[in-house]
Formats: sequence, structure tokens, C-alpha cells
Amino acid sequence: MKNEMKTFFAEQAWLQGAWARDVLLSVDATGHWCAVQADTPAAARTDATVLRGPVLPGLVNAHSHAFQRAIAGLTERKGAAGGDDDFWSWRDRMYSAALRITPQQLESIASLLYAELLAGGYTQVCEFHYLHNGVDGAGDPLEMSLALVRAAQRVGMGLTLLPTLYMRSGFGAAGLREDQRRFASTPESLMRLVEGVQRQTRGLEQVNVGFAIHSLRAVAPTPLQEIAAFAQNGGLPVHIHIAEQTQEVQDCIAHTGQRPIEWLLEHAALDARWNLVHATHTTEAELKGVSERGAAIVICPSTEANLGDGVFDYTGYASEAGLWSIGSDSHVTRGWSEELRLLEYSQRLTQRRRNVAAHCGGTASTAAVLFEGALAGGSCATALALGAIAPGQRADFLVLDATAPALLGIPAEQMLDALVFSSPGTPCRDVFVAGRQVVHQGVVSAGPSATPPWPELARHFTQAMTALWSQ
Repeated sequence: MKNEMKTFFAEQAWLQGAWARDVLLSVDATGHWCAVQADTPAAARTDATVLRGPVLPGLVNAHSHAFQRAIAGLTERKGAAGGDDDFWSWRDRMYSAALRITPQQLESIASLLYAELLAGGYTQVCEFHYLHNGVDGAGDPLEMSLALVRAAQRVGMGLTLLPTLYMRSGFGAAGLREDQRRFASTPESLMRLVEGVQRQTRGLEQVNVGFAIHSLRAVAPTPLQEIAAFAQNGGLPVHIHIAEQTQEVQDCIAHTGQRPIEWLLEHAALDARWNLVHATHTTEAELKGVSERGAAIVICPSTEANLGDGVFDYTGYASEAGLWSIGSDSHVTRGWSEELRLLEYSQRLTQRRRNVAAHCGGTASTAAVLFEGALAGGSCATALALGAIAPGQRADFLVLDATAPALLGIPAEQMLDALVFSSPGTPCRDVFVAGRQVVHQGVVSAGPSATPPWPELARHFTQAMTALWSQ
């Protein structure tokens, strides 16, 4: 269903990297901005809906594994066998949920997650989806994909679904292990899946698809190139986990003679459709190569910190003017302000200086540099016109609650600084996706008069968690 044309008025809105005053905002019937005018006289805004707080563009969450919301908070104890905890021991625990979750449970978990992400200021999520098969390793992969589509549609979240190619357990392996049976796919099965999702979602608002390649360790060169060529022909975005852990880098060198990103730059036709997730362990030449190809990096600060992966070389990548976005990945946190804060703080801790992003970006506000950077990478991650309050962009926006404790009394020009570096969360009063209100006064809802769905979402989520963890 198409929107009607709408007009809004904001006393303060974020336009072209700075706050503007008295902004008249017009949304066309397709849900895109058709006019944006600052400094409007009172007479020009008499019929507009007044937005009751500072307005920001919505942000893309460029990396999500929705089912991992079911393990948030449940992997924070050392293993019974002792020894060091790292990504690989965490992965074994994660598999316990991946092997049991049903399509209905996935829909319940993703519905609540997407509602949380909306309340946290995200308006589009890129779902890196590799739970294709049934619990027994069989069944129709489309069933799991459509569970995620229904979840996003239920709460009004924009969705870029990324069915993921996953073929082997590691470099040199012939196939998957038994505990990875749900991930099994081939280029042909993945192409059929993407085409099936496209058929099933034709006409649905704010849903599009792309491809993901799980990692170089999980996909051999020939199938990687096959799926990349298919994506290129369809103009679809491509995402890949890359260089997340040091062991992955060492294994890649041992089997290919090259580092992961080094190999990708030489053997894959990287361009603006490619999104390299994590890229935590890189060289100067690799970062330069990614930037020169126009590809983007997806940084997931809270998950990278939670798993002990390491710290992304933000300063080195910024020196190459590289594109990047953020993702919440395993969803140990669900608001973008915390991701940006963690990104900056990791740089401060390792470099022992303050306002690192501001010095890299050449402007006074660290929060502004981080926010603008995350916005810019969102379009690459989704292949959609997202990331700005400007004509032609989709009308995704947040209305902040200026009376929230973290923002109370803050000068207007420093509202974004306080949002990122004072608030324990994103104090969104209202959230709009394609001009349609999906959060009202902090509560996920189809609109001001709709019955809030949160109690039902919470009930279904709790039922799914009980079923998963009572076994």
C-alpha cells in the first residue's frame, strides 16, 4: 500500500552533516523525501505535522544474525572445561541455539529484536542469514527466510535479507560438520532461494535481497566467484565475514599464501556492492585496496568487544577515506549510539588520546563524524537510497526526546554529542520508516492510535526462549 503525501515540521533537523532550524519536510506517496526546506517562515508550515523533538535520519544496521538474540546474556560464563574463552568457544555455544530453533521461534525472536532495533534508532537491518535448513538438515530453506520477512513486516522494520553461502567447515575441508547441517547451501540452491524470496516479497514495502558469503574459510574460490557474478548481474549487494579473528588470518595464509583481504582483493571483483564485515585484522595496503575499489567495511563494535576479536583500525581506514557502516551482529546491544560510542572508545583506549574520529574527520564533533560515517555506509550495505534527510532518499527518521535525562538542558548544537557520549541508549521518542510512524513515544506501534504490539511480542519471545533453553 502506498503512502499519501505528508508534510512535517521540525524545529531542529540534521541536514548535510549539521543541525538546521525550522525545517519543512515533505514525503511523497512512495515514502521518499520530495522536499526539504530549512528556515521556513511560520506561514509556510501551518498545515504540517509538528515533530516534537530534534530529528535525525534513521540508521542502517548493516549486520545482524537475528537468531543470536536468543543467546544474548547467556554466553558470559567460562566453560566448564576451563581454558581460554574466545570466538571459537563462543561459536560452539551459539550452535546450540542454531541447531534447535524452528521457523516459528525464529519469527518470534526476530520480531522482538526488530522492535528493539527500531526503538534503538535503526530503520533498516541487513540480515546475514545462514539458518537455511530444518532442524534435521532438510526442509524448504524458504521457510526460514520468510520467517524473518514476516518479523520485519510485523513491526515495520526495513529489511535487506542476505541468504548466505556456507559450504565447508574450514579451509581445506571437504564439507560441513554435522553440527553445521542447517547452514548447508550451494550457489545453485542460494540462487533459487533469493529468487524465491523475491517472488514472495514482490510488492512488500521496505524489503529487498542480496547475497552473503559466510567467509573464505566456509566457501571455496570457485563457488564464491559464481555467487558474486550472479549478484553482480542482478545489481545485488554482497556481504562477507572477513579477517575477524587472528586464527582465521593464520589459517588463510597457511592454505592460500595470502591474508584474507589480500586474497579477496586479488581474486574477487570488489566494487561498491561489496561489504566486508569486521575486517578487524588488516594491513595498511588492504585498507587502501578496499577503499580504492569503493567497497565498504561493516564494523560491529559491541560484538567484536564481546567476543574479544580485537580493535578495528579506524584511524588507518579513515586516512584512506574508506566507506563503513555499523552492525549489531550478535545483538548484545541494540542501539546505534552505543555502537558508535564503543567504536570511538576502543580507539581512545588503544591510542591513549581523545576525540579520535573528530581528528580523523576534520570537524569539531566526534559524534558527527561517526554518525555521518555510519550513514554513508548504509546505502552500500543495502543498495538502497538511505542515509540522509534529502530529496530522493527514503523518509526514515527519528524524533529524539529532548526531555530524556541524557539530553536535558543540552544546547541544541551539541545534542548529537550528548546522544552518543552521555546517553545509555538512544532516547527516541518517535521513529518513522518510509514516512510511516512505527514507534510512538518510545513504544513500537503502527501509529499513535494503534494498540502497542509489545506485550504480544514479549510473550511470544518468552515462549520461544523457554522452549529453546528448557531442553
